[in-house]
Amino acid sequence: MNKELMEALDILEREKEISKETLFEAIENSLLTACKNHFGKADNMHVEIDRETCDFLVYAEKEVMPAAEDVEDPVLQISLEDAREISSMARVGDMIHVEIRSKEFGRIATQNAKNVILQKIREEERSVVYNQYYEKEKDVVTGVVQRYLGRNISINLGKADAMLSESEQVKGEMFRPTERIKVYILEVKNTPKGPRINVSRTHPELVKRLFESEVTEIKDGTVEIKSIAREAGSRTKIAVWSHNPNVDPVGACVGMNGARVNAIVDELRGEKIDIVNWDENPGNLIQNALSPAKIVAVFADPDDKTAKVVVPDYQLSLAIGKEGQNARLAARLTGYKIDIKSETQAKDAPGFRYEDYLEEDYGEYEEYEGYEEENPEASYEYAQEDEDAADAQEYEEYEEYAQDGGVTPEEENGQDGEPESFAETGEYEE
Repeated sequence: MNKELMEALDILEREKEISKETLFEAIENSLLTACKNHFGKADNMHVEIDRETCDFLVYAEKEVMPAAEDVEDPVLQISLEDAREISSMARVGDMIHVEIRSKEFGRIATQNAKNVILQKIREEERSVVYNQYYEKEKDVVTGVVQRYLGRNISINLGKADAMLSESEQVKGEMFRPTERIKVYILEVKNTPKGPRINVSRTHPELVKRLFESEVTEIKDGTVEIKSIAREAGSRTKIAVWSHNPNVDPVGACVGMNGARVNAIVDELRGEKIDIVNWDENPGNLIQNALSPAKIVAVFADPDDKTAKVVVPDYQLSLAIGKEGQNARLAARLTGYKIDIKSETQAKDAPGFRYEDYLEEDYGEYEEYEGYEEENPEASYEYAQEDEDAADAQEYEEYEEYAQDGGVTPEEENGQDGEPESFAETGEYEE
């Protein structure tokens, strides 16, 4: 048993993750190549390796001829006399296996066999690495920053190097060598020099995968990320939905004291993240997407995917956001083209009707009128309260008048007025 060969195959299988069967096939092909280089390009060469003992046999199949004079090609034929030395049962016309000893190979043939084995090992190693990272395509991995190649960054992912191109970098982010960062694998290509892996730090799916790894409810499917919109390095909006009515999707993503979302914000170097509730109603969804701005009304057209939004005058700048960022992200999140107007702008717009978006206020007014008709005593009470309030106000005015020495505003302005207090007439003293 060839123990050294078996140990070498075990080490290769463990370290390079190359199967023994593949290595056995590589050795067989290398020996077969050596045979053909040494004895010619005949197709009657065969190699067999025992998978248990690692013993191998190299032989050539030759046809038995009656006499040596009948042998036209020594590589393909053998005389009956020579065949009987190998097997006493050989007969004319039989195919006999003639063993070829590897010691008979020349130096060049042996070197070629070695090169074939090494080439096969390298190919299999690249194939294993490619398959390993191809399975991780569209996923997030942790890498170590190696060096800057111009404006691109080389990142070591373990068994392979990835390239973070300038277009996939977040503006303003700087990395130090040996720093560990998380990246999103965009694409894995198989090339003659090994797998080429392109990664990204700007892709919206990076945030989604980070939430999946950080939030247990998203990982097990209780909470689902319905939509996501991102401007890398600045702000991200995600809409979440819970399949369990007892689970708050926003609360699950935020975590205790914001622990979960803060971990993701730290990984994204301070990028702000807005988490809103998903709603099947487009109006409610747009209202949630425009948070933290307060919305007065939303007119959504599902067919044209357009929406008109009315906000209070003092909330217009907040709804639009800095350089229109809040409105842009809300439009990407919902898939609607959003037109935002303040109340003043909406009133001046053609075809605008104030009652269309203040239905709640009008509804309260109508409820009050109906209540007044059904309860005349209540309406009398409201009127009596108003009358009492007017009397109280008149009394306060009288007190101020008395404190000012009985001089009325009309008298100060040169107008005649009748005295209203006992102090002026003197009747109280008499």
